[in-house]
Amino acid sequence: MKESMNNNLSSLHWLWLAVVVLSIDRYTKIIAEAELIYAQPNPIIAGFFDLTLLYNKGAAFGFLAQAGGWQRWIFTALAVVMSVVLIVWIKKNPLKLWWLNSGLALILGGALGNLYDRVMQGQVVDFLSFHFASYSFPAFNIADMAISCGAFLLIVDMLFFEKKRISAQHKE
Repeated sequence: MKESMNNNLSSLHWLWLAVVVLSIDRYTKIIAEAELIYAQPNPIIAGFFDLTLLYNKGAAFGFLAQAGGWQRWIFTALAVVMSVVLIVWIKKNPLKLWWLNSGLALILGGALGNLYDRVMQGQVVDFLSFHFASYSFPAFNIADMAISCGAFLLIVDMLFFEKKRISAQHKE
């Protein structure tokens, strides 16, 4: 009973991280849309980083952006399903799994941020744009950063901590 209660408390703890990511993402996108002109770069570090308001109707790197509109609902459904899976996964984990739970919460917050855009506008707001020499990395947003950081934390957990957990479970 006590362990179940601790797991429920840990769920609330990690879901707050997702709410923080969602809030920061929404706030920055609101500012970007209010202050930036579509497709007009605003240099922050000349030749390296600028703020450029762009809209993405597809997935990462504009995947399926020109698909005609049906992709909005596929990506929306996928984000809803994945969000439910992530919440259940977080809920089942004990509090002490920092790398795993924080990674899942970051991915959840980012997924919800982009889901909000997709449902409300039919497209995702991007505004962070980096350039390296003659290469321009596709524009992205805070939600995308959270998803990438969360994926990195999941990889770290998988490489360095998961084997220890499995080994400890087998000893019990």
